[in-house]
Amino acid sequence: MLALKIDNIVRARPQTGLNAADIVYVLPVEGGLSRFLAVYSSQLPPVIGPVRSAREDDLEVLRQFGTPAFAYSGATPHLLPFVHRARIVDLYAGLPKSAGAYFRDTSRAAPYNLYARPAQLLAGAAGASTARDTGFRFGPVPASARGKPAASFAAGYSAAAFTFTWSAAQKRWLVAMDASPAKDTSGGQLGAPTIVIQYTTVRTSRFLEYGAPPPYAQSVGHGTAVVLRDGKAYTVTWSRPNGNAGTTITTAAGERMTFAKGQVWVLLTAPPR
Repeated sequence: MLALKIDNIVRARPQTGLNAADIVYVLPVEGGLSRFLAVYSSQLPPVIGPVRSAREDDLEVLRQFGTPAFAYSGATPHLLPFVHRARIVDLYAGLPKSAGAYFRDTSRAAPYNLYARPAQLLAGAAGASTARDTGFRFGPVPASARGKPAASFAAGYSAAAFTFTWSAAQKRWLVAMDASPAKDTSGGQLGAPTIVIQYTTVRTSRFLEYGAPPPYAQSVGHGTAVVLRDGKAYTVTWSRPNGNAGTTITTAAGERMTFAKGQVWVLLTAPPR
């Protein structure tokens, strides 16, 4: 299993390889912006990127995957030793064993031009975990779930707006970022059959970025969420008791909420005010 930290600033778009991920986590970063933590297991695209630096909350998300291979461009000097010591197969772009799997796209400006070849990354990732149960369940909607028809749903951060619009023809939620369709360089709009808006505590990190602590979205704990699937929005609850466990999502009646088959997006954000 391979996870990569992918940039999402305007100059990093369109991204490459996001449409092949099994799970796309959306996490807040400094300035009210966002980055992706993309998880790959069932398929690997030839190239993924642009790859950017890790944040503290990535490590909490990654623990549920056992010992995942983690590719990233770096981290703030105080955080980097913690990333190196985390339970991951370390694929930092600055390590000699990983360097050959990364390249710069000269048609883009640095630092938004670092890309990775995932097959090469995994060739040097002995000991990485294979896919494991992270709490997600797929299948028909449980009988106790009460969804409301939703043509679209908006969420995000102070400087990063996401809109998910249902496409009955494609049977997935099409993603728009900052009011523009989100694209992949392979063509077509990004989207997924299931979107999870996971409301959580967003505090500040222990580590500085550009002189100030960035946001830290907690993925351990419990709270409310909205699951988007099949053109409906389902209000649910989520629980992750510790970092080694996956996230259990349940209906108001206590049944496990299920997802539609295919890619899942999980957006970790503070509850709306």
